[in-house]
Amino acid sequence: MTGLEGELPLMRQYRDWIQRGPSENDPDRVHFFTDGIVVLDTNVLLSLYEYTPAARQQVLEALQSVQSRLWLPHQVGLEFVQNRHRIIIGRKKALEEARRILRNKLGDAKTAIKEARAHTQKMLIKYAQDTDASGELDAKISNKAIDELLSGWSKTLEGQVTRLSDYDISISPGSEGDTVLSQVASLFGDQIADPPDPAKTRQRVEEASSYRFPNLIPPGFKDAGKDTALSSSGDFLLWEETIAHMAGSADRSRLLFVSNDTKEDWYQPPGEGRNASRPWPSLANELRLRTGAELRIETPGDFYRGVNRFLHTEIAEATYAEIDRAAVNPVEAVITEQHGVSTQPPSDLVAAAFDAAGLEESLLDNIRNPAYRLPFLWWLIGATAQLERRPRFDDEPDVLVVPAIRSTAQPDPGWVPGVRLHLGEWPYRSSSWIAPWFAHAVNDSSRHDRQILQRLAAQQLAIEITDQEAP
Repeated sequence: MTGLEGELPLMRQYRDWIQRGPSENDPDRVHFFTDGIVVLDTNVLLSLYEYTPAARQQVLEALQSVQSRLWLPHQVGLEFVQNRHRIIIGRKKALEEARRILRNKLGDAKTAIKEARAHTQKMLIKYAQDTDASGELDAKISNKAIDELLSGWSKTLEGQVTRLSDYDISISPGSEGDTVLSQVASLFGDQIADPPDPAKTRQRVEEASSYRFPNLIPPGFKDAGKDTALSSSGDFLLWEETIAHMAGSADRSRLLFVSNDTKEDWYQPPGEGRNASRPWPSLANELRLRTGAELRIETPGDFYRGVNRFLHTEIAEATYAEIDRAAVNPVEAVITEQHGVSTQPPSDLVAAAFDAAGLEESLLDNIRNPAYRLPFLWWLIGATAQLERRPRFDDEPDVLVVPAIRSTAQPDPGWVPGVRLHLGEWPYRSSSWIAPWFAHAVNDSSRHDRQILQRLAAQQLAIEITDQEAP
C-alpha cells in the first residue's frame, strides 16, 4: 500500500485494525478490479439461478470483464455443483406451490370476511338489539358479494402466478438443460483449482476444529458444530486454498474476494467508534503475512457497481435491485432425499416435528438404519411445516422428501406398492408406490403412530394430486 514507508512500525504493523474498513472511495480500490485476482464465493455463483434471465445475462457480461483474472477454488466449485440441484429444486417447488398457496390465502381472506361479518352481527344483537342492522349486513356483505369482490383479484393474482412458469429452470439429473452451469463453466475455463491432497484437507480440517474455531479465528468459526468437521470447515478450506494460490506467484499481489456472507466469522461487528461492520482486519493481515498480497472483500452489490465504475460495464438499476435482493435473501437450500440420507437434521427441529405430529418418541427406536432414519426425520419435518402443524423455524430449509407417489410405474428400485400399507388406513393402496423408509417406519410402529404417519402422508399426497389437476 502506498504511503507506508514513512510510517512508524506500530502504525504500519497494525494498520488493518487502525483503519476504519474498506470504502468505495479508497484510492487503491481500482487496482483490485484492474489487476487483482478475483475469487467468487459459492453463494455468488448460486445466486445466478435466482436472477431473471435478463439480469443473469447482464451479470455474466459483467463477470466477463474480469474473466482473465477469475479463479475458482476447488471448494467453491465443489459446493456449487453439489448445491445447484437443491437450489433449482427449491425454485421449482416454490413456483409449483405458488398457485396452491394463493388459493389458500384467498380462502383465508374469504373466511376472515365472513367471520368479521358474523362477529359484527353478534355485537349488534348482543349490545344494541339491532336485528335490522344485522340483517342489512347479510344483504350488503352476502356470500355472493364476497365471491364477486374476490373474483377479480383472484383472476389477476392467478394470472401473474401462471406467468411465473416462464421463469422456471428445468434440468436433467446430469448437466443437460442447465444453462447456468454451462455458462459458469465457460466463464472460468481452465482457471480452476485441482482437488487438494486428501492429507492436506485432513490437516486443514483438524486445524480448524482444534485451534481456529475454538479461538474464534476467522473465517468460518460460526459454522463450527455442523453435521461433520469436514462440512463445518468449508469456509476455512476455501481460505487456505486461496492463500496457497496467492502465494504461488509474486504477480498475485491483490485479492478481491466477493461474497454474500457477512456473518461474524467474516465481518467484525460495529464497535470501537465504528458504526458499521467491516471484514475482519485479521484476514487482511494473515493474507499479507503469508503471501505478501493485499485483500479486499466486497459484497456482490458493491463488486458489480465497481465493475460498472472501473471497467465501464453497463448494468441496469433493475439488475442491481435483483443482486441486492439476493444478497439480503440468499437462495434457500432444499433437502432432497439424496441429500437427506447424509445430513442429520437439527435436534430442535426433530423435537418440534414429533410434538406437532403427536408421535411417540419410541418410534425412532424402530428406525436404526440411517438410510431409513434420516429421510424419515426430514420428511416429518417438512410435512409438519407444509401442513401447518407447527410454525417454521428461522432459516429452516425446505424439504422435498416424499413418502409416496401416485404412479402406475415403480419410481425407483426398492419402492413398494401401496398394498404394503394397512387396509383401511391408507386410501391409495391400489394406486401408489411407497418409499422403503416410509414403509419400514409405518409397518414397525404402534397403531397410534401408524395412523398418524399415514394420515400425514395422505394429506400431502392429496395436495400434490390437487395441484396436478388444477388448470
